[in-house]
Amino acid sequence: MLNSRITAVSHYLPENVITNNDLSKLMTTSDEWITERTGIKERRFVTPGTSTADIAEKACLQMKNKIGEEAFQEIDLIVMATLSPDLYFPGVGTLLQQRLGLKNIPALDIRAQCSGLVYGLSTVDAFIKSK
Repeated sequence: MLNSRITAVSHYLPENVITNNDLSKLMTTSDEWITERTGIKERRFVTPGTSTADIAEKACLQMKNKIGEEAFQEIDLIVMATLSPDLYFPGVGTLLQQRLGLKNIPALDIRAQCSGLVYGLSTVDAFIKSK
């Protein structure tokens, strides 16, 4: 049986940063109050019109740069975990597949909200072990 392992990771953060000080200008709060209760100092916001597929594509292209074109073309499954799909149908996974030029591979969405990452990893693990 094959064992699963994570060999590389990537991410994308929107450029629009909103700090606690920014929020304190809009409401009665402070950086200290928010930080003490949540540990959060800043958050990122996408600009209007940015889709989930846009964000996923940027993260995937960073991954492609890390691992190289040859390894990237060996991808044989896309599992997209999101609570905010662009559309209900088709799923973001298939939109991502098209944007990345990955042909003839399965692509699916997991919409399990906050636990999507855990469900996504276990789904990928099951696919790897079933080979």
